[in-house]
Amino acid sequence: MLKKCLYPVAGYGTRFLPATKSMAKEMLPVVDKPLIQYAVSEAMDAGLVQQSFVTGRTKRSIEDHFDISYEVENEIKGSSKEDQLSEIREIRENCVFTYTRQREMKGLGHAILTSEPMIGDEPFGVILADDLCITEGDSVMKQMVGLYKQFRCSIIAIEEVPKEETYKYGVIAGEQFQDNLFKVKDMVEKPAPEDAPSNMAIIGRYILTPDIFDYIRETKPGAGGEVQITDALLAQAKNGCVMAYKFKGKRFDCGSLHGYVEATNYCYNKFHDPSE
Repeated sequence: MLKKCLYPVAGYGTRFLPATKSMAKEMLPVVDKPLIQYAVSEAMDAGLVQQSFVTGRTKRSIEDHFDISYEVENEIKGSSKEDQLSEIREIRENCVFTYTRQREMKGLGHAILTSEPMIGDEPFGVILADDLCITEGDSVMKQMVGLYKQFRCSIIAIEEVPKEETYKYGVIAGEQFQDNLFKVKDMVEKPAPEDAPSNMAIIGRYILTPDIFDYIRETKPGAGGEVQITDALLAQAKNGCVMAYKFKGKRFDCGSLHGYVEATNYCYNKFHDPSE
């Protein structure tokens, strides 16, 4: 069964310079929690308690965040501020964390392949913390785990985007299998609007079967000279089955300044008392 979730967090976050010059972009706070904590909470909600990170040289703050901070925790012990650490303590007590480094930035496919020694021969989730997903009910990853239990194949999350924005995403074409679920027939990384097979874009949630590692190994560098996970998934779809799921919830592109500010405003208004 699914127990592992992978976080590719080695990227430089250059769209947020100078803030990310020495700080992990995944540690940028949306109100009072860093993006990576939202991601790990989502995985834990879905029953994925073995957390694996593909990191880089400037990402030590992520490891520190999920570790004990004796000075801070001792300072606020017994005060009202101690409640602010309840969620991160629950994560720490219920999850296991492993880390490895991606020495070269060769794309998402390469980052996922780098995780193979940690993941092994098991299906696993992948969350890109840049994509913050807020739902009213089950988290996006929990929705996808339910589908995996039915179909036992790789599943990718998708949403409809304006046709003129397809160049920002991996885009799929598929045969509708049931409401909000498609069997993937084609997949293109960042196509020009006139070349896009649809307006259904892949967002940063995946469940992958372990044979994906073999497909990635056989994948040559594609768009941008990087090893694209979309190319490996397309090969997997042609030889078996990959499902695309139009998830229930709201997604914010926190890899962009506009999306990050939008997410911050939304979460503040939704989850926080303005009088505090």
